[in-house]
Amino acid sequence: MILSDKTLRAMLADGSLTVDPISDESIQPASIDCRLGDHYLLVEDTDMDIITLDSESKYRELTSDSITIPPHTFLLATIAEYIKLPNNLTAFVEGRSSIGRIGLFIQNAGWVDPGFEGKITLELYNANSLPIKLQKGRRICQLVFAKMDQSAENPYSGKYQGQQKSVGSRVFMDRS
Repeated sequence: MILSDKTLRAMLADGSLTVDPISDESIQPASIDCRLGDHYLLVEDTDMDIITLDSESKYRELTSDSITIPPHTFLLATIAEYIKLPNNLTAFVEGRSSIGRIGLFIQNAGWVDPGFEGKITLELYNANSLPIKLQKGRRICQLVFAKMDQSAENPYSGKYQGQQKSVGSRVFMDRS
């Protein structure tokens, strides 16, 4: 079941859901808008010939109040909000329609597991033929929350738990 604005407000008020900072304008009828942070990672393509799943990828780190994404370029960015999900709630990360209409694709694998806490890392791709300039603090994506039929037996405690800024792929840490 997708949670309504009324339920989201109640959960934020009683502390069972954390989205911090949050403003009243961020709470939409069936989602919460999140804003762009100031931390980015770009794949360090001059230092690698190929990306593999069993070796650590190298990234160039950038902290800035704005960033211009060249056409057909991929980068990682973080949201400004710190979130903490209870063990019976999951969230979908969706790009905002207005952002998609300028050719910016937003993803984070689309899913936030119950029990996750931290700042979400977004995968951004400029599909446009023109550069796209982004600014810290602008609404960039939305979280759609869904209540599970029961609390997770094993809530998220993985390799991205507690992240405070953009985090590159840690797929190389997987057992297989």
